[in-house]
Amino acid sequence: MRSRSALQFLNTASIVLLGFVALSGCGSRGRNTVTLAGSTAFQPFAEKLAERYLAAHPDASINVQGGGSAVGIQAAISGAAQIGMADLVQLPEEAKSLTATAVARDGIAIVVNPSNPVSGITSSQAHDIFAGRIRSWKDLGGLEAKIRIICREEGSGTRRSFDQLVLGGDRVSSDALFQNSNGTCREAVTSDPNSIGYVSIGLVNQKVKALLWNGIAATNANVGNGSYPLARPIYFLTRGEPAPHVRQFIDYVLSAEGQGILETEGLIPVK
Repeated sequence: MRSRSALQFLNTASIVLLGFVALSGCGSRGRNTVTLAGSTAFQPFAEKLAERYLAAHPDASINVQGGGSAVGIQAAISGAAQIGMADLVQLPEEAKSLTATAVARDGIAIVVNPSNPVSGITSSQAHDIFAGRIRSWKDLGGLEAKIRIICREEGSGTRRSFDQLVLGGDRVSSDALFQNSNGTCREAVTSDPNSIGYVSIGLVNQKVKALLWNGIAATNANVGNGSYPLARPIYFLTRGEPAPHVRQFIDYVLSAEGQGILETEGLIPVK
């Protein structure tokens, strides 16, 4: 029996996928076109990889769409995309009909406004904050101000992974404000001194402050050595054996050059 969160994850994908299929049907796909859809966290990295790949393969065409990990899974299953992108701790049952190739790992940082005096939280505090049980920064050694939770929307791989890693079986607070990308989560935290949210570690900059997790800094090095546990793999999902030109692009992403680009851009390579 599917959990309620799993059903919401897939139902959201079905709605968004209708728009994606309509969009992808507006133009014809050439024989050398590779279409990717899914994870908005990985979308900018996929676009960077596509840019570099096309420089060496001018006859190819690569179309990168977002929509969230749930959309990536459904797009790969339906054939709307040749590659579905998903950033999930655990792939849902529906994805087992697909071939999953891990292309990178991505850490998740819990972030606050730089003006916030709180510098770290424990795993139990993080759970209680996002579940709505801790409501004031004063309870964490900060100012007497209400905590405003910034969260990703249903269908997001970042959201689903965070829920699994931090909330377990509990639901996020009903007071949470939802954003449609890691970038908009970061901007929301930047603009609100009392907010807390989460983004990919590669998106942490001077606009936000990453909190220590049980005393461990949210860095790619700490994800790599296993001391920082908030991380998930990023998968390319394909239905059956990919066409040769699709396989060529996947191989490029897994090559030393492709993995080097991902590392330079802030992800953790798998090779």
